Amino acid sequence: MKHAWFKTTLAIAVASASCQLMANGLAINEQSVSGMGTGFAGRSSSAQDASTVFGNPAGMSRLERAEASVGVAAIKANTKISNVDSSVTGTNKGDIAPEAAVPFGYYVRPLNDKWHFGLGVYVPFGVISDYESTSQGRHHGLYSKVQVMTVQPTLSYQINDRVAIGFGPTINKIDGKLTSNPIAALGSPAEVNIKGDDIGYGFNAGILVDVTERLAWGFTYHSKVEYELEGRIRTSGFPTGTPLPVPPNGSYKATLDFTSPESADTSVTYKANDKWTLYAGATWTRWSQLDSIVAELKQPLPGFSEVGEELNWEDTWSYAVGVAYQLNPGWVLRGGFTLDESPTSNADRTVRIPVSNRKIVSLGAGWNINRDWTMDFAYSYLRESQGSVDRGDYRADYRNSAHGAGVQLTHRF
Repeated sequence: MKHAWFKTTLAIAVASASCQLMANGLAINEQSVSGMGTGFAGRSSSAQDASTVFGNPAGMSRLERAEASVGVAAIKANTKISNVDSSVTGTNKGDIAPEAAVPFGYYVRPLNDKWHFGLGVYVPFGVISDYESTSQGRHHGLYSKVQVMTVQPTLSYQINDRVAIGFGPTINKIDGKLTSNPIAALGSPAEVNIKGDDIGYGFNAGILVDVTERLAWGFTYHSKVEYELEGRIRTSGFPTGTPLPVPPNGSYKATLDFTSPESADTSVTYKANDKWTLYAGATWTRWSQLDSIVAELKQPLPGFSEVGEELNWEDTWSYAVGVAYQLNPGWVLRGGFTLDESPTSNADRTVRIPVSNRKIVSLGAGWNINRDWTMDFAYSYLRESQGSVDRGDYRADYRNSAHGAGVQLTHRF
């Protein structure tokens, strides 16, 4: 028997929880600081450094020497909650997303005139949302943590002077945790805690074409990844006779089938002259795969065998334009603007995913210290449209914003 248990399961935490990162849903954009400076416009059509392993593996063919790029992006988010209507007493402090750091590292080396090898370690998905224990929406969600760490060995092949292709399998480790107070309305401190993890496999493939000497076009496809999370559902503090379809207080083994969505990115890079370079791109993400997800108890109990909920997410598009200006041989300045659609709407938005359509402004710079070393810096400001959450017994308006900053160091051998 399936129950829409306390309105949110581990599936929702894994599939949906995201408030502080610079891409919508639970996706993360911060795999490259050099790309962050232009709002990730041109991500699949410009190979600026080894981070092209993620942006477009075909771009490795553009790198003349072996090189390594490492970096980190830090995000500080702010959430404002207003117009709350709930039968549960409590607080609405907002600021549900703590500061987050997103590390990454890449290595690329030429094997010969045609082949390049690369290796990337990065975080494609991740989130932490943490409400205060007295939040009025605590019966719909208190804490969510989801993280995917990916390792990607990659090869690229230069077909001719204008066309290159690249491919790399991905090895992805996912961890998720969720807590909730589903009977807050009854004044009970009872808590549900769900955790799970798994390893899944996918791939990243791309093509890069020099249309002319000044114009390049690229296309990158990130595959879906299927997981079967193995974990536990723990319940505690529920009084006898709780009028909810929950299992008795205890710990229960459970599994959850989850598929992270595929995405496709296409972009163009146009070198107008020795000073100016223009970028434009679009990314499609198939969030509609997350129509509904169910977690199943390994040993069903009488009247209770699985939990689940409808998501009704929709596919999304993200659009970006950017520009780079070569100030002098040592410095390049960058800027970008991004529009990012939300996969959810007022009809389906939840406490764990109070995200809306986003606008992002980015600034960046690259410093060529010498022939072997480059340091990149970037800053982004994100602001969302106001979105409403309506869970029946809890209604509120949410408004999210965030500051992001990153630094990256590249060394050529």
